[in-house]
Amino acid sequence: MTPPTLHTPRLILRPPAAEDFPAFCDYMADPVTVHIGGPLVPSAAWRVWAMIIGAWTLNGYSMFSVVEKSSGQWIGRLGPWAPLGWPEKEIGWGIISAAQGKGYAVEAASACMDFVFDALGWTQVCHTIAPDNYASQRVAQRLGSTNQGPTKLPPPIDHFPVEYWGQTRAQWKAR
Repeated sequence: MTPPTLHTPRLILRPPAAEDFPAFCDYMADPVTVHIGGPLVPSAAWRVWAMIIGAWTLNGYSMFSVVEKSSGQWIGRLGPWAPLGWPEKEIGWGIISAAQGKGYAVEAASACMDFVFDALGWTQVCHTIAPDNYASQRVAQRLGSTNQGPTKLPPPIDHFPVEYWGQTRAQWKAR
C-alpha cells in the first residue's frame, strides 16, 4: 500500500519525512507532550522515529506527520499504531505544546478513524492513555470513545500505567 496523505480543513496528515525529525525530536524531549515512557534523548527519539517509519512498510499503516496547513509547520504525530504486543489496534496522537488546545488532535484523529475503518477495514480501535493525561482523555471523549479500564503495554514500557479507551466501527459510524 502506498501511504496516503489525508487532508482536513486545517491539517495535512502525511507519511513522516526526514525533514520532520528535528521537530519530532523536540516533541519527544518535552515532558508536557510525552506521557507514556517519558521524554527521550535524541538517540532514543530516532529509534522511535525509525519504528514509526518502518511500520508503514511492515503493516501498511503507521503514524502520520501532522502539518498545519496555514504555516507548513510540523505539529505532531498521529494515526494508526499496532506494535507487537499492543492491547489492540490504536489511533494514537501527540501534538506539540504550542499547538495544543486548538482542536487539532480531534480533527486529525477523526480523519484517521475514517481511514482505519473505511480503508483498512478495522472493526474496533483503542487509544492507550496515561491516567493523568486529561487532555488526551478529552480528545478520546470527543471522538466518542469510552474508558474501558486499565490495560498493559508490552515491555519495555509495561510498567507505565495506561487506560484502554476505545470504540467499535459501528459506534463510530453511528455518531
